Amino acid sequence: MKSLIYITLLWLLLPGMAVAQSTEDFFSGSERFFAAHVTDGKVDYKGINADPSALNALLDQARDIKVNASDADTYRAFWINTYNLVVIKGIIDNYPINSPLDKAGFFDKTKYAVGGEKITLTDIENKKLRAVFNDARVHFVLVCGAQGCPPLISQAYTPANVDSLLEQQTKLAVNNPNFIKVKGKKVGVSEIFKWYKEDFVTKDQTLVGFLNKYRTTPIADGAKISYYSYDWRLNAQ
Repeated sequence: MKSLIYITLLWLLLPGMAVAQSTEDFFSGSERFFAAHVTDGKVDYKGINADPSALNALLDQARDIKVNASDADTYRAFWINTYNLVVIKGIIDNYPINSPLDKAGFFDKTKYAVGGEKITLTDIENKKLRAVFNDARVHFVLVCGAQGCPPLISQAYTPANVDSLLEQQTKLAVNNPNFIKVKGKKVGVSEIFKWYKEDFVTKDQTLVGFLNKYRTTPIADGAKISYYSYDWRLNAQ
């Protein structure tokens, strides 16, 4: 009887154990990939194009991994890494390319088999992350393959580090004088803040209020905000 109970429990636990192992393998593989191919926010597309086997293996893993938003840290880490890997895959599939915008539908038409379904980059950003978590920090970790984006880091997001890295990358971005350009009471900000205004500005918070939550040197109240043009040139080494 005890043996039967043990076998029954094992069969019940096996699917969860398999998912945990597959996500762990995905995170560790992503860590190795980003460490090998990303330096100072720039990506070695030439090297990846010469040997895309590691990238393809990671996306093969991502194809069948299903994560649940109830495990918020695993869910966010999976979809952030997957987004960044899929951007690189899209560039490699069209390599050489000078900008992701050189490929029509790069973000909103081309579908990838990840997370148990076929979805676009826009779907990952809007449906898998923004619609599930009300967290504007996500805009500083999803890297669109362009120089105007916040930089890609040379490590993977994991359940253990995802929240601290969201905080870190947001602080780095809003304190970067090339990203937030302050001259007295004139402040130039990325068009990210215009495209996703509803994520940063609410009835209880202005854009300056959001920025000042993370800035070392606060922006003055009443600052005049303008948006500088996005730099869509490829973030290549």
